[in-house]
Amino acid sequence: MSSPHDLVRTLAVEKARPISEKYEESWVIGADTIVLIDNTILGKPNSTNEARDMLKRLSGRNHRVLTGYAIRCKSKDRYFSETVETKVCFKKLTDIEIEWYIHTEEPFDKAGGYAIQGLGMFLVRRINGSYTNVVGLPVCEIIEFLLKEGAIQHMGGRKDKCG
Repeated sequence: MSSPHDLVRTLAVEKARPISEKYEESWVIGADTIVLIDNTILGKPNSTNEARDMLKRLSGRNHRVLTGYAIRCKSKDRYFSETVETKVCFKKLTDIEIEWYIHTEEPFDKAGGYAIQGLGMFLVRRINGSYTNVVGLPVCEIIEFLLKEGAIQHMGGRKDKCG
């Protein structure tokens, strides 16, 4: 069995591959995101009960969000894939908060049953790592790769660096 890091990267490659076959001259990006807690993968909840169970499990705890991404350009014979990990800490949730959030219907199309970029932002006490990774696409890493490949160009002359 492959690791969760390998799994999301493989899923991203499988999403990008057929599109890159169809659009050979284009740079194609595929991505897949999972939430990992206690070495258990939390996908998208299929029911109210599953969403409730996920949110209760995440309540007051740390978990990891893994996004695998794949970038392909068939005509250039360039293929790259990687996994980005972000640690997320949830606040302790009350039953009322969980029920309210479930009834917004936001949890049902999101890995782990929440959307940090939506109403679910109130669930998150802090993150350590890439915010856009938790949203579902590690933008910084993807832009860096595309810049390095010459697929896109800087709009400004200054490069910021952080520790």
